[in-house]
Amino acid sequence: MEKARQIYDLAKKYEEYTAHNLSQFVRRKSLSKEEKEAAATLQGMMEEAGFDEVRIDKLGNVIGRLGNGKKIIAIDGHIDTVDMGNADQWEFDPLGGEIKDGFVHGRGSVDQKGGPVAAVTAGRILKELGQDNDVTLLVTGTVMEEDCDGLCWKYLIDEEKIRPDAVILTEPTNLNIYRGHRGRMEIEVSFTGLSAHGSAPERGKNAIYMASRAALEIEKLHENLLFDPFLGKGSVTVTEFISSSPSLCAVSDFAKIHLDRRLTWGEDKTLALNQIREIVAPMGARVELLRYQEKGYTGFEYGMEKYFPTWKLEEDHPLVRKGADTYQQLFGQKPKIDKWTFSTNGVIINGLYGIPAIGFGPGNEVLAHAPNEKVPIEHLVKASVFYALFAEMF
Repeated sequence: MEKARQIYDLAKKYEEYTAHNLSQFVRRKSLSKEEKEAAATLQGMMEEAGFDEVRIDKLGNVIGRLGNGKKIIAIDGHIDTVDMGNADQWEFDPLGGEIKDGFVHGRGSVDQKGGPVAAVTAGRILKELGQDNDVTLLVTGTVMEEDCDGLCWKYLIDEEKIRPDAVILTEPTNLNIYRGHRGRMEIEVSFTGLSAHGSAPERGKNAIYMASRAALEIEKLHENLLFDPFLGKGSVTVTEFISSSPSLCAVSDFAKIHLDRRLTWGEDKTLALNQIREIVAPMGARVELLRYQEKGYTGFEYGMEKYFPTWKLEEDHPLVRKGADTYQQLFGQKPKIDKWTFSTNGVIINGLYGIPAIGFGPGNEVLAHAPNEKVPIEHLVKASVFYALFAEMF
């Protein structure tokens, strides 16, 4: 296909440009709620690439537009990262953005600044070639994902009224095509006991014992959760245990456990909450689905409950087939079609709102949140080619 060859040639031409952009982007430290400098950097990249419109919304998301067609495609990547972790475990400066040995090194190179940067290059390629289809391409650099995946897209859909016909998530897929992942939720269970002197514990009601018994039953629950042939098994685990008492010589009158619940196909928040309520009902404990409510770097406050629905597209879904066809034309072979282990903005885009989404991103997800994060420049080139041709063929 002539257009595919032209796109590939331009992507190779802009290889150094793409790597340099990502290097600069990595140097902009951008923890959740602290993305201001990174957002301004991405905005500048889009403007330089010739996007028709670039703006930053009230929450802080960067939105670049090319074209004004009836069909809307969004290519999404979050621009916030987790922190650096133990500095002793890094072999290079995590904020150095070093370009060496065919890689761009640093925090966020994989998770996931590489995706938006490759999408900017795709936009530059499309601008240079001239769009001749009835498509609007949006490239979104979204915020606060590491703190609350999907919050940014809840804002884009509910407040900005952006509802694409299809979304490509640029989270790392090792250049495979992903079509879903398990959902998740954050649950807190609180136990109220009765304090008594530690010398006569039988006079009280120990909240630590109640929470401990519940934790052991939750461990058993984990073994019996639903299984999906594609997404795998649901899971639940206790990730935090907090207790208090009037003194270290007194029976605990309060305890609290935090649960990380991963939801496979067929599981939702009602089912998951009821499973925990059944366990703790005899103890009179309170089961609560937590809520995220924070101010972004713009000072605007936004929130949602911490329920992130499971999502998947079937392998024969038109969007999955379109992604596979694009891959086949570009690389001359069939792609591996798989799923993420972790969670993405797809929980809201498809899980909550049903907008078709697939994943295709540079980098290997095993390096997400890990020390010595780095992305192959070849992946950046191939991702930019994929995004551009997908938009051209849509």
